[in-house]
Amino acid sequence: MNVAWRIARRELRGGLKGFRIFLACLALGVAAIAAVGSVRAAIEAGLSREGAAILGGDAEMSFTYRFADEAERTYMDAIALRVSETVDFRSMVVIDRAEGPERGLTQVRGVDDAYPLYGTVVLDPDLPLAEALAMTDRPGAVMDRLLIDRMALEIGDVFRLGTQEFELRAALVGEPDGASGGFGLGPRTIVTLAGLEGSGLLAPGTLYDSQYRLALPPGADLAALSAEARARFEDTGLRWRDSRNGAPGVQGFVDRIGAFLVLVGLAGLAVGGVGVSSAVRAYLEGKVETIATLKTLGAEGRTIFAAYFIQVGLLTLLGLALGLALGAVLPLVFAPIIAAQLPIPIAFAVYPAPLAEAALYGALTALIFTLWPLARTEQLRAAALYRDAAGGVRAWPRPIWVVLVAGLAVLLVGLATWLSGIERLALGTAGGILGALLLLALAARGIRALARRLSRARSFRGRTALRTALGAVGGPGSEATSVVLSLGLGLAVLAAVGQIDSNLRAAIQRDLPTVAPSYFFVDIQPDQLQPFLDRVTGDPAVSRVDTAPMLRGVITQINGQRAQDVAGDHWVIRGDRGVTYATTAPPPEEIVAGAWWPDDYAGPPLVAFAAEEALEIGLTIGDTITVNILGRDIEAEIAALREVSFENAGIGFVVTMSQNALAGAPHTHIATVYAEEAAEAAILRDVAGNAPNITAIRVRDALDQVASALRSLAAATSYGAGATLLTGFIVLIGAAAAGERGRVFEAAVMKTLGASRASILTSFALRAALMGLAAGAVAILAGALGGWAVMTLVMESSYRFEPVSALAIIIGGILATLLSGLAYAWRPMAARPARVLRARD
Repeated sequence: MNVAWRIARRELRGGLKGFRIFLACLALGVAAIAAVGSVRAAIEAGLSREGAAILGGDAEMSFTYRFADEAERTYMDAIALRVSETVDFRSMVVIDRAEGPERGLTQVRGVDDAYPLYGTVVLDPDLPLAEALAMTDRPGAVMDRLLIDRMALEIGDVFRLGTQEFELRAALVGEPDGASGGFGLGPRTIVTLAGLEGSGLLAPGTLYDSQYRLALPPGADLAALSAEARARFEDTGLRWRDSRNGAPGVQGFVDRIGAFLVLVGLAGLAVGGVGVSSAVRAYLEGKVETIATLKTLGAEGRTIFAAYFIQVGLLTLLGLALGLALGAVLPLVFAPIIAAQLPIPIAFAVYPAPLAEAALYGALTALIFTLWPLARTEQLRAAALYRDAAGGVRAWPRPIWVVLVAGLAVLLVGLATWLSGIERLALGTAGGILGALLLLALAARGIRALARRLSRARSFRGRTALRTALGAVGGPGSEATSVVLSLGLGLAVLAAVGQIDSNLRAAIQRDLPTVAPSYFFVDIQPDQLQPFLDRVTGDPAVSRVDTAPMLRGVITQINGQRAQDVAGDHWVIRGDRGVTYATTAPPPEEIVAGAWWPDDYAGPPLVAFAAEEALEIGLTIGDTITVNILGRDIEAEIAALREVSFENAGIGFVVTMSQNALAGAPHTHIATVYAEEAAEAAILRDVAGNAPNITAIRVRDALDQVASALRSLAAATSYGAGATLLTGFIVLIGAAAAGERGRVFEAAVMKTLGASRASILTSFALRAALMGLAAGAVAILAGALGGWAVMTLVMESSYRFEPVSALAIIIGGILATLLSGLAYAWRPMAARPARVLRARD
């Protein structure tokens, strides 16, 4: 090792020539992963630090369909210093205009005098919330600026919620607890609980959530209080949250998208690994004479391996340091921009954990991609010292190195799977990357073989530039493998993102007019159902109307055990779910197992459960579930499993009970109306005019919000794909730089044989274009396979190949290789043949 260290130290005195691409690829890949991880850590730290402000209290107890009873309020008052009561629901803002009433969907929050316990509601004009909501001639209200602009309101205008008039006093700029509310279909309106008393919007059975925010004494044990409250009110439908995770929906989303972007970053690191491997291989090829000389002087293969392993190891540490520094600094530099885009607090700082994770990924990637070319130095013979003799290097290193590289690859995939926390996606991403690399490697071999064959074809005789280009692509020392692997993988990620994005847009546009309803109507009281049906079913523009009773309940037990102990964190038992009842059986093809109850059934409660969700949880016919509805536990036996589709935006319930199970429970109805778009406004006007408490949700608007969120996800993924593509372009530059020496000799020979400068330059351009075309074509295939897998297997939707983005990928591949190839073509063109050929004697 002493000898190896001295050799490595002396080699490094020559500087970093030959390792610039190595450092750039490694640093860029590590920086991308470190930056994503740092932003995620900053968001998590912000959510943790400001958990109480985000939640609106140190803890929250919430209920569906009802307010807290006397026992629950007594308990809250006993453990808390202050309690704030709020209610949250959807409704319609109604404005009377000369041409008729105008309506808009809003998410209403009714608050008491103690709201907010923490933080401040920001208004425009700047005034206290209590003053904005105070009762004068009528109750005051504040409204999100988006809804004010959409409905052309001015401060001082009057609008209705239900049957109650409110005066708009200010625009709502910010809520301290806005991030804890989750996904809302309409912009926010805040009024007082007292102002809602005369609105008719909180009648029995109406869908609303009541929340009680608690300001607890300093040092309160949140875990103990949570356990105590859940145990005491386990059967009342209580939901508990506290400041340890004030916005679980946001936290979960950040974790998922952050982990996904790290996986995309790993794809970029894999592309960088190709560049690292190419850089090491090119560097070692330039050291053939040095290695052969050392062999001649008696150096053993392991000594030479150790010497160059030390060099690469030291440069890897430098590349990791550069990448980590860049990944730590970039989020700090762009902190104002990132913070402005997110409605949650972010605590920007340097976080060691994501940097350590990025360094681990980078080190493993560097090992995997450098061990292979380094191990081959053991096989180089001393005969390589003489002229240009082949050094006798075998295509594969010794088996021990092959096994070690494979083991490191498995370790990298295992770590990515464990650290991401989304095992299926991590394994799928790793499989996709490995599959794409394998496909690209096979394609590179096939392209080289095809190019060799075509270069000898009689039909190409007389086309010197094309034949020499094909010969260079297929001949020894070809850059085709590096180009196709590096550029192809980057383009494949970009192609997959493009295919997924276009298919999602197409699915929404294609399915909405023919499948989705025009409106969801909710909070239809039982005595309002028949007048509602009379209006919509008698309209010739309405093609279909579906209605169902609507309650909400929490599945608390499965077969007598806690639901969480049986189903884990399955979404069905996480929070409250929609519940309905039915007497008439659905079509026979919808019943997957079991049998429906008779229309006049009066025995113990029975339930039909969604088949797919039952399979995921492990439920079968004869099992029992306990559902808490309005504080009452109802235990029902599963009599049937039915097919429930949520894809068409229609009515779908996981839990359908027999009618006698819910006898006497106050409830409302929901309805979906399928109508021609031109008739939608008239339907909304008549229904809301006759029953102001009924809320209409326009499905197209809801799907537009979903589409907007999906576009944001696609944009975030595109940034990751762009970083991968940038890394691929750097690898291209490295491949072009490494092949410059060969092109100098090639240009000298061609000039000696009478080729013109234009012919030589055309040959160089054609070979670059051919390799770019090959990389783009293979990337389209890999991207199409990836897009198909995500759309069909993950999103369970249809897939259709989108040609426009595919054509852009091919053009981009050709341009990228042309630019990198031609950038390193000028020196070979300018070199004098005599000087070049004399140097090779």
